[in-house]
Amino acid sequence: MSPNTSRPMRCIGILHHPRKPESVALASQMAELVQARGCTAWLDSAWDESGITDRLNTPPRLDLLITLGGDGTILRAARVGASHGIPILGVKMGRLGFLAEVEPDNWHEPLDLVLAGQYWLERRLMLDVLLRRNGVAVDESGRELRFQALNEAVVSRGRLARIVRVSTWIDGDFLTTYAADGVIVATATGSTGYALAAGGPILPPELRNILVAPIAPHLSLDRGLVLAEGAVVRLEMASDHQVILSVDGQFDVEVHDGDTVEVTASDTSANFVRVRRPAYFYRNLMQRLKWNL
Repeated sequence: MSPNTSRPMRCIGILHHPRKPESVALASQMAELVQARGCTAWLDSAWDESGITDRLNTPPRLDLLITLGGDGTILRAARVGASHGIPILGVKMGRLGFLAEVEPDNWHEPLDLVLAGQYWLERRLMLDVLLRRNGVAVDESGRELRFQALNEAVVSRGRLARIVRVSTWIDGDFLTTYAADGVIVATATGSTGYALAAGGPILPPELRNILVAPIAPHLSLDRGLVLAEGAVVRLEMASDHQVILSVDGQFDVEVHDGDTVEVTASDTSANFVRVRRPAYFYRNLMQRLKWNL
């Protein structure tokens, strides 16, 4: 894909990790460069999702969110920024950094390229996750049980080492009942996360498919399924012990016996700023997983 040269960045949000002091210092250095290039910089904690949302709703419009942290930091920013169409530039300050584009010791040149409009956008599928209890998507306290995921939604056993039974429908037709530690419904982005650890396939990030993969299945379907973007996945839990719905590993909700979880492709996408060639994904994959040693 050729670089986008039509839209230089002018108003930049820089999100640091509140528990990584080095990210706070780096955020200040990046803000100095941004301002030296005649642009506006805004700094905040990546964990302050309500504050970030307020800023995104306040003019002037941000052109870019830079995140300093691990993939978890990027996931937070992507969920907030996707609905506003704000692209993300990730600076790797975590362990793996599958989503990050920039290294913390080599950020000046990539940031200058981005500010000058020498970048391309990678559009990634997100998921809408709906938990229904007694037929409605709210819990007993009135909290809405709707979520967005960039990586995955997972229904799994809680603290007890006992399997859960997850009846699964695809587009309204019954598929199977998994007897397993849980079931993962992931995007291509999430295929290199929990789904990979569970034996699922690796999907290139540009694919807009939905992946269904069981976790440690016992005498039940043990293969991952790659579905079309328009698929509707419905999971129904049957268990006499604790079951948890986890969204991107950052939101946990207890699932009751008979609850259903519906997962579909979201209307919004996460956009990532890239300055490397599109084939970066495979090189990055080998380096991060150390499969090229």
